[in-house]
Amino acid sequence: MERSAAMSGRRSPPLPDYNISTSTLAFDQHFTTNATGILLLAEIVCGMLVWILVGGTDYFHVSALCWVMFVAVSCWILTLCLFVIYLTGAHKRAPHVPWTTLSLCLNCSAAALYLVAAVVDSVSVNQAIRGRHNYNCWAASAFFAFVTTLCYAGSSYLSYRAWKTTEDVQ
Repeated sequence: MERSAAMSGRRSPPLPDYNISTSTLAFDQHFTTNATGILLLAEIVCGMLVWILVGGTDYFHVSALCWVMFVAVSCWILTLCLFVIYLTGAHKRAPHVPWTTLSLCLNCSAAALYLVAAVVDSVSVNQAIRGRHNYNCWAASAFFAFVTTLCYAGSSYLSYRAWKTTEDVQ
């Protein structure tokens, strides 16, 4: 009992108030409310659905679906990286990188690749038995591949407008 009283009587000196945050990146909360942010989120969600639906089946028996997986996963990773860069404001920290041109190239190439992948995915659905797990997943992934293509096409348009205004200013 005496020891606990002695321990509670000791007080350590207060620690100085230091700013322990050393990050120079900031979360841009308004990015997810504009059209570019919403389309990037839609591309991430729909693209993820495409590769999850295809990846959950025996897609490796159909070589065309390996192409769909390659496009879906590659575009998903690149889009996720671009989303994090824009969300954290890292693009403002590297002004020497032509971000509008980079976004335009990524979105246009992803739209073209996803269009081919969506067509390949929808044609490959016929190689599965109707009503079975592979058929249902491949049909759903074909639908989401077309939705993702539309999202990338919309992002391509917005990226083109941003690139055009950047070019006009210079």
